[in-house]
Amino acid sequence: MNKSLRKTILIFGLATVVLGGFFAFVPKNDKLFAIAKNIDIFATIVRELDSYYVDEIDPDELVTIGINAMLQELDPYTDYIPEENSDDFRLMTTGEYAGIGALIGNRGEGTMIIMPYTGFPAQTSGLKIADYLLRIDTTDVTTAGTADVSELLKGPPNTPVKIIVKRDQDTLQFDIVRKKIAIKNVPYYGKLNENTGYIKLAEFTTNAANEVRTALVDLKSQGVDRLILDVRDNPGGLVKEAVDIVNLFIPKGRDVVNTIGKLENVNYTYKTTKTPIDKDIPLVVLINERSASASEIVAGSLQDYDRAVLIGRRSFGKGLVQTTVPLSYNAQMKVTTAKYYIPSGRCIQAIDYLQSRENGKITTVPDSLRKEFKTKNGRTVLDGAGIEPDELMDERSYSPISYSLVARNLVFDYATDYFYKHKEIADPSSFDISEQDYTEFLNWLEGKDYDYTTYLEKSVDDLKTNAEKVDYYAEIKDQIEALEKRVNHSKEQDLISNKEEIKKILSNEIVSRYYFQEGMIQSGLREDRDVIKAKELLLEPKKVEMVLSASSR
Repeated sequence: MNKSLRKTILIFGLATVVLGGFFAFVPKNDKLFAIAKNIDIFATIVRELDSYYVDEIDPDELVTIGINAMLQELDPYTDYIPEENSDDFRLMTTGEYAGIGALIGNRGEGTMIIMPYTGFPAQTSGLKIADYLLRIDTTDVTTAGTADVSELLKGPPNTPVKIIVKRDQDTLQFDIVRKKIAIKNVPYYGKLNENTGYIKLAEFTTNAANEVRTALVDLKSQGVDRLILDVRDNPGGLVKEAVDIVNLFIPKGRDVVNTIGKLENVNYTYKTTKTPIDKDIPLVVLINERSASASEIVAGSLQDYDRAVLIGRRSFGKGLVQTTVPLSYNAQMKVTTAKYYIPSGRCIQAIDYLQSRENGKITTVPDSLRKEFKTKNGRTVLDGAGIEPDELMDERSYSPISYSLVARNLVFDYATDYFYKHKEIADPSSFDISEQDYTEFLNWLEGKDYDYTTYLEKSVDDLKTNAEKVDYYAEIKDQIEALEKRVNHSKEQDLISNKEEIKKILSNEIVSRYYFQEGMIQSGLREDRDVIKAKELLLEPKKVEMVLSASSR
């Protein structure tokens, strides 16, 4: 019997012995009896499978599958974290790991550097975006999966790693020393104009509040007297960091979030504990449908206190709190233990997982059952479906040809080709490709596959397929073919009619080659309609005051 199997059976055997004692003392209708009985059945199944199943089984794998299936029945946030995944979990909560400091991914030919993080070994050693990884130390990684490559790049701090990459036509070797990597919660901040500051908050891992504080203090020292805080696409993280960020703008002693669960020890009221950096600076918070959890605590609390105007789209709606519980053999479980309620008293959880389990389908709170709450100024806000912005913005849509160029990695590849041919470009706030550059891009596209089918073309194609099945198809064939000709797009014409949009997408991708993540963010702000709206609003103090007044709703 292998060591893994002995370990698994020992765990279940001990659990059976310990919990088996309940059989003698607990009534059969008691929940503890049910737990003990089913653990005994589960352990028996594993033992009998190992004895009788026709092929060899991996008990660790089977038990893990069983655990994960059980937890997935509850909600997406309750997770089992075996010992071997503890590093990934620590990265999620702290933003820290040891490695070279680069985002890697697959672009068709293998694993490549997608984004080196500024100031960390990958970037300082000279690795570039689009460098294909060929070998890590003695391991050939040309056909390895991204997860396997990631594990090879990680290692204890201050240990060496040899990396061989393909860059354009060259093969290069880099001797790098791994370092402790702390991914920035604030990847970029800066001035949008003389008086307006902007802070991009991408994560809520350890030190998020200090990074926002540092950015805010620095911007104020540069003369900023109005601010945009961007939590779009921020999936959330540590509640304490969210509370401390709210505290930068809200006076000491105010409630920020209450957590309420089944057990008394998870019930807690988080309050602001410090003097704020600036409780009066005009503030806009940007949110969207991918702003979740801690992002919603920040946005919702500032909305409830009428401290900020929210611009964007309705947030994700995650009002659940997770607690990490230690398990045997250095495993852990992240379990949902409470719901959180922001200052107005509302919970913004959008999906009812209990009802979803009972109904067998995702169940949300119907609009008719959403309850009304009041902000500090008396504005009406609703629970049960995320945070609704004060100023709703439509999601930006792109042309089908732009989607095709991006999805087929042609924008990515052209930006890399451009980088090889141009030593430098203007700064991110002003760089745009020229008309000549765009003409060269069109020439570069020749012979490459980037066609696509529009929704209208698909509809006509479906119409033709169905029409061919009827007896009178010959009578309508000419009309359908004429309709086909009218709706068929021209790739070449689309490249001209959508030129300005495509140029912006290309420019933003090219900027990343020279200025990395920070440059991409800065470049994208110029055409960002949410940011433009926020800047315009902040120029009108009376309008801000009106939006935050009870009469605005």
